[in-house]
Amino acid sequence: MTAYELPGETGAGSGPAQRPDPAAYDAVVLAGGAARRLGGADKPGVRVGGRALLDRVLAACAGARGTVVVAAPRPTARPVTWAREDPPGGGPLAALDAGLRHTTAEQVVVLSADLPFLEERTVDRLLGALRASAADGVLLTDPEGRDQPLVAAYAAPRLREVLALIVDRHEGLAGLPLRRLVAELNLTRVSDPVASFDCDTWDDIATARARIREHGHVLDEWISAVKDDLGIDLDVDTRLLLDLARDAAHGVDRPAAPLTTFLVGYAAARAGGGPEAVAEAARKAAALATRWAEESAAEAQTSGTPPQPDVAPDATPDTRPDAG
Repeated sequence: MTAYELPGETGAGSGPAQRPDPAAYDAVVLAGGAARRLGGADKPGVRVGGRALLDRVLAACAGARGTVVVAAPRPTARPVTWAREDPPGGGPLAALDAGLRHTTAEQVVVLSADLPFLEERTVDRLLGALRASAADGVLLTDPEGRDQPLVAAYAAPRLREVLALIVDRHEGLAGLPLRRLVAELNLTRVSDPVASFDCDTWDDIATARARIREHGHVLDEWISAVKDDLGIDLDVDTRLLLDLARDAAHGVDRPAAPLTTFLVGYAAARAGGGPEAVAEAARKAAALATRWAEESAAEAQTSGTPPQPDVAPDATPDTRPDAG
């Protein structure tokens, strides 16, 4: 999806003027660059866990009022505004300046497009730290303590002021490194070795791909990938659905697990969608599966034949917190 319109001005339209939302923020994602260490590959389009790196970063700043991507336009999982630096390939400061021209919020999150493990909670953490301090910005540091100015939240007016100062000093921004900006700002630093991990080489890509398939990560990664591909922006209790699938498989029949979860999703959609609708449909289906299992147990007791489970006891692990 692609949107080329500029963000609307505050108070625009025929209705009463609206006060700026102090919690609103814009996002600028820098997705250009030559990717020389990747042999010139299209780095923002490289897939990790089935999702393009750019789409993974866009998901992390999904709460932004407006998102600007500085790069040549391409299909993305979320709508964005596109911008280009002048001249193209002019470097990160020129790209940042180009992106800022399409923003109006008081706070702006600035991100590179190669952060496979960035999450929305990290963006919220940066913004919260910025709003709680008198700093010009809050940025992440990597495991070696190095600044990551492209994983940061900034006070947008101050950012524009410093960029204008640099332009006056150097008669432009093209070719200038980010350290020229960082040196002029009062910054707070937050350590996050996972969220700050970026993909500069094919070894980095391989590391990222391996990590998301580790136990404890793969299910969340898979669900996020499916939601992106299906265009679903819905947070549900996955443990609830897993418990339902287990109960249907054990109490009814193995194929009942995927069919039941599908029907729960369909029922929730007909009820208007949303996490509450999913939870209510899952509750009803789980109660039905319990009644079904109880009837089977009672019938087996009457006939004197022990009930035979349709799956091995350990085939579908019990994920409930109180499971023994």
